[in-house]
Amino acid sequence: MNTISKTDLPLILVVDDDSAMRLLLVQVLKQEGYQVVEASNGEQALDAFTRLKPDIVLLDAVMPVMDGFTCCSKLRNLTDDDGTPVLMITSLEEQESVDQAFEVGATDYITKPIHWAVLRQRVRRLTQARRATKDLRQQAEREQLMGTVAQRIRSSLNLEEVLNTTVAEVRQFLQVDRVLIYQFVPEQSGVVVVESVEKPWPSTLGQTVAGLCFPQNCIQLHRQNQVQATKNICAERFDSGYPDFLAKFQVKANLVVPILQEEEPWGLLIVHHCATNRQWQPLEVNLLQQLATQVAIAIRQSQLYQKVQQLNTGLEQQVQHRTLQLQKALEFEATLKRVTDKVRDSLDENQILQTAVRELALALNVDCCDTGLYNLIEATSTISCQYTNSLSSSQGLVTRMADYPEIYSQLLQGQFVQFCKTFYSPTHKQVTALACPIFDNQGTLGDLWLFKPKDCTFDEQETRLIQQVANQCAIAIRQARLYETAQIQVRELKKLNQLKNDFLSTVSHELRTPVTIIKTALQMLEITIDREYKSFSGMAKPTVECGPAARYFEILSNECEREIKLINDLLRLQELNAGTRSLEHAVIDLQDWLPRVVEPFFRRAQSQNQRLQLNLSPNLSPLLSDSFGLERILTELLNNACKYTPPEETIIVAACTEGGVTKLSVSNSGVQLSQQELSCIFDQFYRIPCEEPGKHGGTGLGLALVQKLVASLGGSIDAESTTECTCFRIELPLIALTTRSNGTAAL
Repeated sequence: MNTISKTDLPLILVVDDDSAMRLLLVQVLKQEGYQVVEASNGEQALDAFTRLKPDIVLLDAVMPVMDGFTCCSKLRNLTDDDGTPVLMITSLEEQESVDQAFEVGATDYITKPIHWAVLRQRVRRLTQARRATKDLRQQAEREQLMGTVAQRIRSSLNLEEVLNTTVAEVRQFLQVDRVLIYQFVPEQSGVVVVESVEKPWPSTLGQTVAGLCFPQNCIQLHRQNQVQATKNICAERFDSGYPDFLAKFQVKANLVVPILQEEEPWGLLIVHHCATNRQWQPLEVNLLQQLATQVAIAIRQSQLYQKVQQLNTGLEQQVQHRTLQLQKALEFEATLKRVTDKVRDSLDENQILQTAVRELALALNVDCCDTGLYNLIEATSTISCQYTNSLSSSQGLVTRMADYPEIYSQLLQGQFVQFCKTFYSPTHKQVTALACPIFDNQGTLGDLWLFKPKDCTFDEQETRLIQQVANQCAIAIRQARLYETAQIQVRELKKLNQLKNDFLSTVSHELRTPVTIIKTALQMLEITIDREYKSFSGMAKPTVECGPAARYFEILSNECEREIKLINDLLRLQELNAGTRSLEHAVIDLQDWLPRVVEPFFRRAQSQNQRLQLNLSPNLSPLLSDSFGLERILTELLNNACKYTPPEETIIVAACTEGGVTKLSVSNSGVQLSQQELSCIFDQFYRIPCEEPGKHGGTGLGLALVQKLVASLGGSIDAESTTECTCFRIELPLIALTTRSNGTAAL
């Protein structure tokens, strides 16, 4: 056997029509230790390139018939060109020739006369780069092959499939004529178990090879994991009939790698080259050794799998039994989930219980399932829901607990009961019955009854499912009853709220008449006093100069006005809540209308040493709305602003149109509200706390009324308060909508 070469001399193809120059190039390159082949023209170069696959091509640019540029272009177009470096040799130094060389695929160029040191350096650099590229590609291909085999081993327990994949991939990768796996059998012989062979070479698959055909020391070498690499079978001398065996299958070179199992040879991974002799490379040997290791893993994996299969044979019945149990558990779990979902999704007690008995009956395949609800005061149980296949219906049947004390005493204590029961019918059918209580921490609410044929019993899994369903039923019943209690309370609260509204409406109407009479009487009293008692005209004077009677009269008049406003606000709120207030829509030109509404408040603000500003946007569009309601909204907001804004502070009324919406705002500085106050500001009868409770007066209905009015106009209002500034913002559609009492919208 030959020693495998550790290095390959790079092969350089020199192409030049000048024989003298070609001779010089060949000598220089051989002195550097390269293998060199020559070509005198482009056609010879293409032929040599195709046959020999050189590592580098030195190509003269200027040659007759086919110049170097054309030859380089054709080299690059060859299907088997894998990026072989081409060093163009030219006497042309202009930039155009250099560009052309690179355009046709030259890797580098050198000009004549040749600077030999430069040539050596560039050839050395290209050779190293070429070798590195080939090594990387081969490494990638090796890794891909190893990955393919390893993946096949991981994904398949079919040893034959794994071995067939291995030999096919190896033959393709190494480009050899035959790859086979030989397995040792007792009595020092073996058989070819898998093979991949290229036509027309003969197949060795299934061939039995006696141990005597191998060299005498081969088994020892195999145990030592040594590789046998033969580049020329005919040139080797063997002490057995091994060459004759190889000649039978036309083998000229072979590579043999042992496959070890627990340090003993299981078989051989063998590569044959039949067409020519072959020098086996270290990388090829290393690859085959790695693959032999992977094959050994696959064999071991297959052996372990076979042992597992043998063990599984004895456990098959247990596995099947366990599988049935698991399947049954999954079905029971699905049943419980359906019942649980119904408990969560429904508040109808009867519907939930009907679902429970149906799901249990179908899941357990029983003859009948029903549920009874207890009346603990009367000590009775009434069957409320039932699902039956073969037994007669007993829905609505009432059972006295005293008639079956042994059963109901256990059920009331939260214990299930299983026994045999006879139905007193014309057939006197006997069944196995199981009763399970529906109970929670507050007591027993009812029970679940299930019936099977008399020879059947309820096992532990079935009993557990029934108890879990009973627990869900207990939750459902409590939940449904709590909901019903809550609904009753809601209905009662609605009645009370309606009574409150009716009371307020009635009281407001009843109070309006006497308060109106009082107001009229006050007006007449003022006229009479002014006419008959001239000396009492001091009521027109400032408060500090008025007499006690004038001050009392003023208090009476103010309180009367406040009561009238309170009554009117209550009545308007009632109308808005009931949806009975009719709106009179008209086109409002806000540019003219707003100044008229705000005008009275300029004088009031000035008298209170406040600043009032009106900011109207130029794009302010006309608004179709109820002018009375809109005026009341702005008036109420301005009244509040004037009431609560400190002296020297500013009140701003602004209006603009954006995106089909009219935006109004009333803001005042010097006032800041907390988030808690903002959350209650639109509540009825809510008044903002202040240091002087009676200073500002008011009914606490103004902003609640504003919110209702804005909603009736199809708009929205919100309040915001920052440092020393509070702002109310209103948005109204250009075509105002009102909400009817039935929840629909209309103009």
